[in-house]
Amino acid sequence: MEAKDLLKKVRKIEIKSRRLTSQVFAGEYHSAFKGRGMAFSEVREYQYGDPVKDIDWHVTARFNHPYVKVFEEERELTVMLLIDVSGSKKFGTNVQFKQDVATEISAVLAFSALQNNDKIGVILFSDRVEKFIPPKKGRKHILRIILELLNFEPQSQKTDITEALKYLTNAIKKRCTAFVISDFIAPDFSEAIKIAGNKHDVAAIRLHDSFEQTLPKIGLAYFKDNETGQLKWVDTTSPKVRSNYKKWWDKQYDANTTIFRKAKVDWVEVNTGQDYVKPLVSLFKKR
Repeated sequence: MEAKDLLKKVRKIEIKSRRLTSQVFAGEYHSAFKGRGMAFSEVREYQYGDPVKDIDWHVTARFNHPYVKVFEEERELTVMLLIDVSGSKKFGTNVQFKQDVATEISAVLAFSALQNNDKIGVILFSDRVEKFIPPKKGRKHILRIILELLNFEPQSQKTDITEALKYLTNAIKKRCTAFVISDFIAPDFSEAIKIAGNKHDVAAIRLHDSFEQTLPKIGLAYFKDNETGQLKWVDTTSPKVRSNYKKWWDKQYDANTTIFRKAKVDWVEVNTGQDYVKPLVSLFKKR
């Protein structure tokens, strides 16, 4: 893509993202995430109606009288976007590729963070961390992120979410809100997301295409795996082939869902052929 066309696309994404942020996501983002950024302030004596979870048991034991921890909302948060840039990002049979949807969602989240005076950082990953953009504020910073997402070419085409989550846990010392944007077709990442979720506020945005759920009946077709480069003829009219594929899809889908639930991570499904606004709003609301 030429520089002129690339800049036009960046501008188009900015206009759309800013409109969605101001009209739809501003209040939802604040209520969903700003309340999670709480810093310890002091302890005081327990008062009727105080949440039991806020009791400081060490101070209570010392004075033989209940005391609670008092928190105050932090003025700014750090938002990290962990974005899958592996080979599967170039798949899509409807309106957009997964890459396009991930870019737009990232832009909306970034401008929502900007409007709430939060820092935004990015980890681009395949089966390794391809690029780390440290958290900063400002429109120029966000435009740089969008430009990277549109133009970035990874060194590897494979996926390993564990590597990205480990990097997040080690690189970002202060508690942050982290969005993992991927199709989550990857090796087991259950332990890594559990550890990351204990330190940070993690949410998952799972992208998928309708044709990934059910193998289309298009006769004898030549398929390429974008992550491994493997080429294979597949008879899509075969009931056995179609059944086995559906079983594989359901198995990995259920496995991901189980991982999210056990790690107590909020997640949402986004179909590349449908509007992503409703799923994002639902993610914010259920928090």
